[in-house]
Amino acid sequence: MSGRRVGFCLSDKKRKRMNLDAFAELCAYVGVRPLVAQGPFDVIVHKLSDVIVEADRDSQSQQLLTNFQSYVSAHPSTVLLDPLPAMTQLLDRFASYRIMNKLHNSLRDWRICSPPYLEIHHASDILTIQQAMVTQGLSFPLICKTRVAHGSQSHEMSLIFSAGSLADVRPPCVLQSFVNHGAVLHKVFVVGDRHFCVERPSLKNFPSGPCDRKTIFFNSHEVSKPESSSHLTALDEQMPCLPPPSSEAVAALVKELRVQLGMALFGVDVIISIHTHTLTVIDINIFPGYEGVPQFFSSLLCHIESVLDKQTAASPQAAGSPESTQATGMQPQEQITDSAAPQWPPETRETQVALLHKLFHWGPKRFHSNRFSYIPDYFYNYIYLNCPPKPYPNKINDICDFVQVRDAALFRCNPL
Repeated sequence: MSGRRVGFCLSDKKRKRMNLDAFAELCAYVGVRPLVAQGPFDVIVHKLSDVIVEADRDSQSQQLLTNFQSYVSAHPSTVLLDPLPAMTQLLDRFASYRIMNKLHNSLRDWRICSPPYLEIHHASDILTIQQAMVTQGLSFPLICKTRVAHGSQSHEMSLIFSAGSLADVRPPCVLQSFVNHGAVLHKVFVVGDRHFCVERPSLKNFPSGPCDRKTIFFNSHEVSKPESSSHLTALDEQMPCLPPPSSEAVAALVKELRVQLGMALFGVDVIISIHTHTLTVIDINIFPGYEGVPQFFSSLLCHIESVLDKQTAASPQAAGSPESTQATGMQPQEQITDSAAPQWPPETRETQVALLHKLFHWGPKRFHSNRFSYIPDYFYNYIYLNCPPKPYPNKINDICDFVQVRDAALFRCNPL
């Protein structure tokens, strides 16, 4: 990837969650300096979901989105991870659930399905909703989710147990039959051709059919994050452990969704029905947090390299043309090998260790296993073996200059 530039355009919240400010400080330490001018980029990794959602009602967000789209239009060779149209469809649960609903046919051989659901576009009387439920095959209890699948409000959900409680529905929203799954959620994180399955706590089992129980309102972050502890996840009964999802079935699911979505960075929430042991898809997420994925950074870099290699192979003349050199402002360079890699000065080792501790919130002996468990092995080796990480020059040396645009963070690749 020598001579290539990769940009990261993320919301302030996403940047803080992934601790990218500390990553930028590390980049500055090893000799990467901030740039006023940005680009041109070969690849831009972004999560503009905040901007897209706010664009309809906020002029500043609309302008930022317009500027971004103008840049992409002016640089058609720049690869977006992921394309804006693909990302936009996942912001709408009506659209994403229609995609999920088709999985039953395309993945029939793998016994993969999604629960029956109903789109509620506007306020309706209870009888109308009941009739639509019968038509769509829904049954109580129901889980109610907002139509918009991004932002703090999208995590506010409810469990509805009877027809009378349908008055608690607040359109636009989605009603989905609740499937008992033993309080275990399997989050599938996708990074290009690779995927990782992480187990999380989830809602406990509830009796099937209508009952006079009041509606339960909850925030999904409070029940399904790694550190979550809620009475809603504590099973009321003893039950045998469910088998984990079939690795072959999950691979088939990921492959199908990559085709259907046209995306490389997304997450899928799946559960195992306690009654049928069917792999059931209940949600799809844009560029998730990848908590619990130790190989996230290295997998992302591998995918970026793969994307750029395919682009170069498709147009071999473009990479070495004068126009290409002028656009990037850089001459072609040889790939740095481990033997030719610059070594970090021993006298500054204490400073390096301090930066890495700050970068990944490591304690004196180990890192915080919940939030930052995706720390690359090469940093792990450095801290514990007290020596320069060998893979460092080939894995990280293309990332990057740090600049801020409004509430977004951009990284610009720049070889050391």
